[in-house]
Amino acid sequence: MKIIYHAADIMEAHIVAGLLRSHGIEPHVGGHYLQGAVGDLAVQGFAEVYVQDDDIDAAEQVIRSYDSQAEALKEGADTDEYQADWADPDSGISHA
Repeated sequence: MKIIYHAADIMEAHIVAGLLRSHGIEPHVGGHYLQGAVGDLAVQGFAEVYVQDDDIDAAEQVIRSYDSQAEALKEGADTDEYQADWADPDSGISHA
């Protein structure tokens, strides 16, 4: 196993792990107990996502995509390629 992602916190680690899982890659999230050892303080750097050696290349591609979308969101860009304009059939309100 290899560390493939250093998450900001345990929640982000599980988000990345879920993303990997949705692409057929089985991850392992580490750092649960290390983060809990410092109590309720907001600490970073303890949560890590691991994958098997055979899955490293595929996982790196998924994570590059995740990182680039996260960066675009920080800059205010709309990265939802599937977003479409639609109107609620009950109220007629348009959602663009």
